[in-house]
Amino acid sequence: MSALGTVEAAAAAPGGPLFRPLSAEDGEQRPAEIESLCMNCFRSGVTRLLLTRIPFFKEIIVSSFACDSCSWSNTEIQSAGRIQEQGVRYTLAVTSRQDMNREVVKTDCATARIPELDFEIPAFTQKGVLTTIEGIIDRAVAGLEQDQPLRRATDEEVATKIDEFIGKLKQLKEVHSSFTFIIDDPSGNSFVENPHAPQKDDALVVTHYRRTPQQAAMLGLEGEEPEEKPAESTEDLRNEVLQFNTNCPECNAPASTNMKLVQIPHFKEVIIMATNCDSCGHRTNEVKSGGAIEPQGTRITLRITDPSDMTRDVLKSETCSVEIPELEFELGMGALGGKFTTLEGLLKDIRELVSRNPFTLGDSSAPGKAEKLQEFIEKLQEIIEGKTRAHFIMDDPAGNSYLQNVYAPEEDPELKVERYERTFEQNEDLGLNDMKTEGYESEGASAR
Repeated sequence: MSALGTVEAAAAAPGGPLFRPLSAEDGEQRPAEIESLCMNCFRSGVTRLLLTRIPFFKEIIVSSFACDSCSWSNTEIQSAGRIQEQGVRYTLAVTSRQDMNREVVKTDCATARIPELDFEIPAFTQKGVLTTIEGIIDRAVAGLEQDQPLRRATDEEVATKIDEFIGKLKQLKEVHSSFTFIIDDPSGNSFVENPHAPQKDDALVVTHYRRTPQQAAMLGLEGEEPEEKPAESTEDLRNEVLQFNTNCPECNAPASTNMKLVQIPHFKEVIIMATNCDSCGHRTNEVKSGGAIEPQGTRITLRITDPSDMTRDVLKSETCSVEIPELEFELGMGALGGKFTTLEGLLKDIRELVSRNPFTLGDSSAPGKAEKLQEFIEKLQEIIEGKTRAHFIMDDPAGNSYLQNVYAPEEDPELKVERYERTFEQNEDLGLNDMKTEGYESEGASAR
């Protein structure tokens, strides 16, 4: 049986109310006694439960435990009702000794504050209590004084500061000057007495508020969790690696593709897609632009003068062509797809692409072509190793390619970036000539 059920069975008088006013005579209030285990000496003690009603507030359960063996005692309260729909905040201006005697119900999830001393009793650091404002201050003083002997032995400076603060708390009880006492309870079950009830108390301000998602989670409530952000939001894409199922392009076995939105410094956002096949070990990665087609095309020219240039980051979009004039080599747009790698990685991909060309290998290849291919690969390898200087040119009509400037935000003496107007043919290749983005709605309506 629950504690409330036990009290109902033991305290309910025939024909009488279960909850009686807090100010009722002792004979009208009959606490229930339950034998309980003492958590101090692990012997039997007695818990007394009293169901009572606070005027102009609500019903509460007052529980008091006492152990005859070790004389340990404990008193706390529990709300007999449910968590309220709104939280509550009581702000009292304490101006006299009479205010110190106001009854206070402070639940375990409530926070008590005195702003003038920058003093706070956090939630869940004390059990719920039925006391007065003076009683709350006395409990705070007792808690601070409890470990003072140990502090004086280990850290005299800290102990001295706490003694000073305890002195300030004790002075509050004399009410030589007014101060503010605040009880903030997200469960809505705390209370500060209004001695003028049902009339308004000018010194007491009661504010009801809607709980925040964090406060609702602290109380263990469901249904008040923060609404989840849409899965397609940009913030989620930045912080999360998305994964979807696909098939391996080599062996057609089931594989997974990872997708991540990445911000490239001094450039823009791109989408990196990588596929790994556990069956055959095939790996591939591709880069898609995260933005729109730029108003102008971009031509990037890098003069390779040092092996360290091979470590520059390179973003090659699927619309970008690559040219190396010293090798009389040009790679058309669409080849290799989109890539986000280093310059060395891109040159190695080009070497792999050329060396695996089936039309330059085997018995059907033209005489001398294999030798020329081998010579090209050797020269390309010299550029990769930094033995030969060359120019590396990226031409992207869509303006979505990028080559790292290692001196950013200053200018790079070896890097040249040119913006140019696209030709009609380039716009045709990008599908821009027949794309209409203005006035299409009115034309469509007139056509109907």
